Amino acid sequence: MTQPRREILQKLTPVLTKRWLSPDAWKMDVYERLDGYAALRKALDVHPDDLIQLIKDSGLRGRGGAGFPTGLKWGFIPQGDGKPHYLVINADEGEPGTCKDLPLMTYDPHSLIEGAIIASYAIRASRAFIYIRGEAVHAARRLRNAVAEAKAKGYLGENILGSGFDLELVVHSGAGAYICGEETALLDSLEGFRGQPRLRPPFPAIAGLYASPTVVNNVGTIASVPYIVLGGADWWKSMGTEKSSGPMIYSLSGRIANPGQYECGLGITLRELIELAGGMKPGHTLKFWTPGGSSTPLLTAEHIDTAMDFEGVAAAGSILGTTAMQIFSDQDCPVYATWRWLEFYHHESCGKCTPCREGNYWMVRTYRRILSGEGTYADLDTLQDTADNIFGRSFCGLGDGAATPVMSTLKFFRQDYLDYIEGRTAPRLSAKALVGAH
Repeated sequence: MTQPRREILQKLTPVLTKRWLSPDAWKMDVYERLDGYAALRKALDVHPDDLIQLIKDSGLRGRGGAGFPTGLKWGFIPQGDGKPHYLVINADEGEPGTCKDLPLMTYDPHSLIEGAIIASYAIRASRAFIYIRGEAVHAARRLRNAVAEAKAKGYLGENILGSGFDLELVVHSGAGAYICGEETALLDSLEGFRGQPRLRPPFPAIAGLYASPTVVNNVGTIASVPYIVLGGADWWKSMGTEKSSGPMIYSLSGRIANPGQYECGLGITLRELIELAGGMKPGHTLKFWTPGGSSTPLLTAEHIDTAMDFEGVAAAGSILGTTAMQIFSDQDCPVYATWRWLEFYHHESCGKCTPCREGNYWMVRTYRRILSGEGTYADLDTLQDTADNIFGRSFCGLGDGAATPVMSTLKFFRQDYLDYIEGRTAPRLSAKALVGAH
């Protein structure tokens, strides 16, 4: 393991993560001692429209994958329409490699709750929901306990801090379906229906939860709000880049010395992040990596100096996504890794649209055939054609996410596929994997 240089260590910008190592940081008394709910008091003294403008001025963009400007999304909510407004926080973190929201909710739940109250006040919502994965039992307990503490202190409920603003916050546990990370499927699930994506338009800002105006934001997005309210838009923009402002939690896993969460300003490079993580493991050389989870196109060692912001990653041909950076070395097989991801997407496909439902079914079987030593050259054409028919033709973006690792590995690592087909690489799967694969 190598020690990071001083100038690399200075790139760490602990903002959302600053309380994580404080003893009992999830408790109300500790949170209040560390500036907790100071932003809420400040926010309640200004007009909701001014809060929306502040978020717009800060340049905060969604931390859940798409990077849509947060203030702009809040501004889409029609005011004076006579309908109830809702805030829904997407805490259904379930993509392979993605792990930044779970520790935030576990170690600093009050930051999310404070952000939810401020956001609800800004969009004039009197009811908010945190939709969390059913498997995240410990984080859900921490959140529910924090909600109870906040209500007991007058931060939730009726007439919050004497402001006349009322808010009820519900922590709802889902049933573990990956599709419910898609915002409209999440809304259907929250309403008690089967989680499947909706046709858009209408968009949630007009007809979301219970056919009413709704803002759906990621955990990291909402947890950023109190810091912007306290520090101001200019302070927030002092971190990151001109178009990608603020800090980001980068989740590094795989063949590195110290996997974990590293919060740095947007725009840091993978080379710098790997140095922060102590370098590659001994005997391993970087081969390929995901910039934003398994649903984003893979990048290679040639992209190690890519700026990890929305524009930089897009220019390299991928998506920043959830900044879940899975690091693979020369000892890892991109064909095998893609097959493992596809098994996940095949299992988690909601089945609503044909491209995703049928395409993943056949791609999984084709990969099993290749990895069992029974693949043919025609299989590569089949994979490319199937991925092309999923990408951009699925009902929601999760279908695209299943196709992108296939397309990117065929682009960058076609030789690895040929090595299985031509017998240079020993089969990774047994003949049992071929049952139903032909």
